Amino acid sequence: MLLRALVTLTGLWLLCAAAVSAQDLPGVDMEAWRSLASEAEAAVDEEDTTDAQLESLRGDLVAYREQFNAARGVNSERIESLREQIAALEQPADGSAGGSVTDALAGAAGSDPAPAEEEPAPPEEATNGQQNEIAAQRADLEEQLATLTAPVRVADAAYSRADGLIGEIDRVLRTRQTEALLEVVESPLNPVHWPTALGALSAATDGLWRADSGTQSDQRARTLRNNLPVILLSALIGLILIVRGRVWAKLMVGRLRNSHTRWAGVRRFVISLLRIALPLVGLWMLTFAARQTGHLGMRGTELAQLLPILGGMMLGFRWVAEQVFSRDEDDALIALSKGDRAGMRYLVGAITLLLIANTVLRTLLELDDAGTAARTVISFPFTVLIAYCVFRLGRLLRRYGSEIVEEEDAEITRASTLGRVVRSLGTGALVVAVVSPVLQAAGYANAAEYLLYPFVTSLVVLGLVLALQRFTADLYGAITGQGEAARDTLLPILFGMILLMLAAPVLALIWGARVSDLTEIWAAFQRGFAVGSTRISPTDFLTFALIFTAGYLLTRLAQGALKTNVLPKTRIDKGGQNAIVSGLGYVGIFLAALLAITGAGIDLSSLAILAGALSVGIGFGLQNIVSNFVSGIILLIERPISEGDWIEVSGGQMGYVRDISVRSTRIETFDGTDVIVPNADLVSGTVTNFTRGNTLGRVIIPVGVAYGTDSKRVETILKEIADAQPMAVTQPPPTVLFVNFGADALEFEIRMFLRDVNWMMAVKSDVNHEIAKRFDEEGIEIPFAQRDVWLRNPEVLKLDDRGRDGDLPRAQDARDDAARPMEGDT
Repeated sequence: MLLRALVTLTGLWLLCAAAVSAQDLPGVDMEAWRSLASEAEAAVDEEDTTDAQLESLRGDLVAYREQFNAARGVNSERIESLREQIAALEQPADGSAGGSVTDALAGAAGSDPAPAEEEPAPPEEATNGQQNEIAAQRADLEEQLATLTAPVRVADAAYSRADGLIGEIDRVLRTRQTEALLEVVESPLNPVHWPTALGALSAATDGLWRADSGTQSDQRARTLRNNLPVILLSALIGLILIVRGRVWAKLMVGRLRNSHTRWAGVRRFVISLLRIALPLVGLWMLTFAARQTGHLGMRGTELAQLLPILGGMMLGFRWVAEQVFSRDEDDALIALSKGDRAGMRYLVGAITLLLIANTVLRTLLELDDAGTAARTVISFPFTVLIAYCVFRLGRLLRRYGSEIVEEEDAEITRASTLGRVVRSLGTGALVVAVVSPVLQAAGYANAAEYLLYPFVTSLVVLGLVLALQRFTADLYGAITGQGEAARDTLLPILFGMILLMLAAPVLALIWGARVSDLTEIWAAFQRGFAVGSTRISPTDFLTFALIFTAGYLLTRLAQGALKTNVLPKTRIDKGGQNAIVSGLGYVGIFLAALLAITGAGIDLSSLAILAGALSVGIGFGLQNIVSNFVSGIILLIERPISEGDWIEVSGGQMGYVRDISVRSTRIETFDGTDVIVPNADLVSGTVTNFTRGNTLGRVIIPVGVAYGTDSKRVETILKEIADAQPMAVTQPPPTVLFVNFGADALEFEIRMFLRDVNWMMAVKSDVNHEIAKRFDEEGIEIPFAQRDVWLRNPEVLKLDDRGRDGDLPRAQDARDDAARPMEGDT
């Protein structure tokens, strides 16, 4: 048996080695992959490999990496089933500690474990036969497992190699990008480079109109004559659209400005896009007409293709500025004064024109292969002017909210999230405006451009996000019928967060990120992240969200059916019905979450240790919180108190219940303060509920009259006053009781039940007013407290006249005080 097991293990090892050495995967050209991997490794080591070549190799490696990632999951269910079967065979039938392959070999050799004392040892032949059968079955399963896992191991190895090569290429590209950013070129402040730059610019400009040979001139003339009708028509339409397009769009927006329909904001936004579309179409037609003349040449054609892009940038920047800093104060997205908004629009327009001029000149110099000194000298004045405009723009942004007249509103505006962001952008603009020209003057032209131009573009992108958020709010208001009031609701904030997340990749590209960087992040996001032995992917998140949403909706539907159709037909009180509905909601949400986790394939077994530690922590440190939580559930189920009840808790706190949460209950006292009472105190302490079930309650009003008053007459008057009280119920009727002979008065009580006990103090006040009025009319006296003082031993105040002279005045004063009546005596 030992020899047989060794032969089986040797065969498995040879099979695995053969599978791995074959290095073959179904559906993958492994020869092409190995060639590509070798080429990529050589390209990474060579310094003269261009960025374009590295990007091309990277794209091919990413494609192979995705194939290998898919191959890693081949036969995963079958592999898992085989592993479970092997694990089951390793456990003995009696539940004792099982052995591994080594144990099976030892068993085959005859070294069996000692049998239990309770049972007789089985026959040696039967034991060896069973173990031989188990060993053979396990060997077969391990052979199948090795065959199935061999491609997976090959895919794992190839995936790791592809991922490593991609990482190396990314590091090389990032290193080159950093070196280019920190490259030092000629300073534009050095006068030595000025003549060279001017000469290069003049040569590049002359190259646009450089005359060609006679044959080419004749051919261009024929082309111009043949295309003249198309050129004139295109140029005419283009000029009309450029000159009048924005005016027409502005007139259409102005007609809708005074409209207050719920679709007005959406229509204004859509029509305002014509300010970009119409002039852009006109600019494209002018470019088309210029290209049809045949006189542009190669460089002129390059610039003609660039002009629509630059024109679209200019129109887009201006449109964003008009949306964010609108002439209409109600439509402005940033709270600045009218003059500051006009200044912001002017600055954005100036920055845009400077950017376009700088881009055109730099393109001319690059087409003419001008040196870096010429390019940095020509672009430096534009950098200074743009930085100046950015500096002024930053100062205006830092004034956000300062033009609001109301000091409180101004503080709220400045402290808001938008206020902090706008002021931070203003501070950043000031820093960028100062640092960028200094960097370029010091020779760091690439760093200056990397800092200044992306910052300006980022401001425009953020302004576009604000404009789109306003549009989504208006669209939501139009759909729901809320109109412009929807701008102040919570959902537009969610729209803004989504738009900001969508703008994040654009901002990353603006600040120098490569498209491959974003695709790498997206690929990592699609692969998901590991939690223990479970990998959670976006598909798992989507499955979890769909199942949980469906369970949540079903729970709400069941709650609605119970609340409106089932429970009202039972004899359960309102509090009990609310408790049942709330309990169903908790149970439904818990089951929906459990089903969603199970359906998404998330394994929570790795969190068992964490759950155990958490239970210990709950037992020691969180017991009060758990106690309050359980007490809150008890309050929701038993409903001894409800929202709106008038209660008094231990400690003398009295007021109305305003909110019952799972941890505490909020009581509003009669002086308007809130008292937060832990739910455990409400469950374990004494609570007086004055309005439990209904608001019927009794009020007792004591009254005292002077001795000698007709008691029956007093009782009749008080009964009339009580019966006339509108808040008093007739069943049981009000009663008047002669309760006591007091020290100073005959004591009566009015006892009556009120429809709403919450009006107790108001009813007492009204009844007391009426008693005072009727007693005054009837001549009934309401006495006040009286006291008679009697001196029990007045003789002790008589002093001996034969006392000392010094004692005589004091004795005389004592006799005078004794003879004088005390204050309040009668």
